[in-house]
Amino acid sequence: MIPPSAPLRLFGKLDPVVETRPDGVIVVRSAKPLPHYAASLVDRLEHWAKVTPERVFLAERAAGGGWRELTYGAAFEQILHIGAALLARDLSEDEPVLILSGNGTDHALVSLAGMAVGVPTCPMSTAYSLVSQDLGKLSYALDLLTPRLVFAAEGRAYARALRKVKERGIEIVVSDDSAEELGATPFRSLLERPISSAVVSARTQVGPDSIAKFLLTSGSTGYPKAVTNTHRMICANQAMLAEAMAFLKDEPPVLVDWLPWAHTFGSNHNFGIALYNGGTLYIDAGKPMPNGIEATVRNLREIAPTIYFNVPKGFEALLPYLQADEALRLHFFSRLKLMFYAGAGLSKPVWDAYRDLSIDTVGHAITMTTSLGATETAPGALIGVREVDRPGIVGVPHRGVELKLVPNAGKLEARLRGPNIMPGYWRRPDLTQSAFDAEGFYLLGDALRLAEPNNFAAGFEFDGRVSEDFKLATGTWVSVGPLRVDFIGKLDPLVKDAVVTGHDRDDIGMLVFPEEEAVRALAPHLPADVPLAEVLGDPAVHDAFRARLAEIAKVSTGSSTRVMRLALLADPPSIDLGEATDKGSLNQRAVLANRASEVEALYGAEGAPNVVKL
Repeated sequence: MIPPSAPLRLFGKLDPVVETRPDGVIVVRSAKPLPHYAASLVDRLEHWAKVTPERVFLAERAAGGGWRELTYGAAFEQILHIGAALLARDLSEDEPVLILSGNGTDHALVSLAGMAVGVPTCPMSTAYSLVSQDLGKLSYALDLLTPRLVFAAEGRAYARALRKVKERGIEIVVSDDSAEELGATPFRSLLERPISSAVVSARTQVGPDSIAKFLLTSGSTGYPKAVTNTHRMICANQAMLAEAMAFLKDEPPVLVDWLPWAHTFGSNHNFGIALYNGGTLYIDAGKPMPNGIEATVRNLREIAPTIYFNVPKGFEALLPYLQADEALRLHFFSRLKLMFYAGAGLSKPVWDAYRDLSIDTVGHAITMTTSLGATETAPGALIGVREVDRPGIVGVPHRGVELKLVPNAGKLEARLRGPNIMPGYWRRPDLTQSAFDAEGFYLLGDALRLAEPNNFAAGFEFDGRVSEDFKLATGTWVSVGPLRVDFIGKLDPLVKDAVVTGHDRDDIGMLVFPEEEAVRALAPHLPADVPLAEVLGDPAVHDAFRARLAEIAKVSTGSSTRVMRLALLADPPSIDLGEATDKGSLNQRAVLANRASEVEALYGAEGAPNVVKL
């Protein structure tokens, strides 16, 4: 039984209407149309600057430990100055601004200034500059986008990448005191540029179909694509989100958020929710990992959010702190209306733990929901707007979104159409054409199934990626998405992530990225400084994983769900090879392509030291 939520206006009504075609295709849309939405995101900033100029829009930690706050009024004035500086450089869609550094106030101002005057920006994953060894994706982005200005708030931290930028004769702008040594322009000089008549004129030229930004997808085995994001996409999606999460219109939301602005979840979705609804975004410098979660906890001790967004790994990392600290728990839940996860599947134990914690803390369950979308859909396409008793239900289409379900190899392939869908990939008309069907529906690549039989109002569940599913040598289909999520959950806390193998093989295997601390605890007899590869070959570790495989096999429904072998990988996913992103997402196709030798060893007759078989 689901505990009742506190009485409040949480969700709006997205009652689905269903059309079934003779060929088996199903089209689902909301019964109500999408209301009017703003022509540009900057129009919303201007609105709040007039209505509530002193309200804090953005806040980030200052050097002294306090919060550096930026009000709506100050933000709007400052972006006009920066916009004048961008126009003075004759920047345009063909020669935009590339942003290397992560979330921050100056980053936001540069992005919004570009939106105001028709100069798109492209925030790039910080890993491409700070973690990458060959800077290959940076070089690719410079070639694809041809920017004439590159911004990095912390010049010294990005010095290696900025040297590559400098070699091309591109202007560099930095916020810190490294401008002189790097031959860069100080950010403050942009703020000092007088607001010109050209800014006023440019503002009138920006409309719904103007390009607001480019967002780079994670890519598969190759380089990322640049998704063209228009103001229409972003603003229509924000109107959709406000209709779905009705409480956003009742009071200005407060967010404490770390999710990278180089990705659509952090930027279009979360940053957009704060701005579109006149809320406050506290920029969280933490990360959902051992050396980063403490910063998030510190922020949450001070700021109580009204809505909390995270990826599943983030909710997992935060959970033990909430369980152990009553004061933190009381503060975190004190005004929280909704928890929202996306980016990957959330395990049932973590889901249950948050519901139990919220009931114990505030006397009722704080709802946790999720959605479905992509960089190409701005990103929200479907959203859960009902109380449910398990994770994984991605809900129903937003207002204004049409969902087409096409029978495909025994599944229902999802395709999407609406004002939140991209016009295409920048300078890749070939990829754009292949991304849409004949009716103009975007090919999402995900499969969906009804959460309840014959009940469209109950919404849909994610049913894997159509392109990732495969057949065993026996002809049996393997549904990769649900299997992978179930496997990781059942091997908690030993597994950080995993990739399913078995295409044209006799049985299913897994390439496993282990949780190092938990795995080392399985072999306490080994010295702490033993390399991880040696730990992964220890008999005690193998016995523990084999026991888990046996438990899974007892409840499996057949060869399509029975994992018979796994390879424990010592090397983490590579950013350079496209195997991982900085928000923790794993690219399964890239892993399989890059680690083909590991797959061969997994199925080889001679057992490799890191292979465990049932």
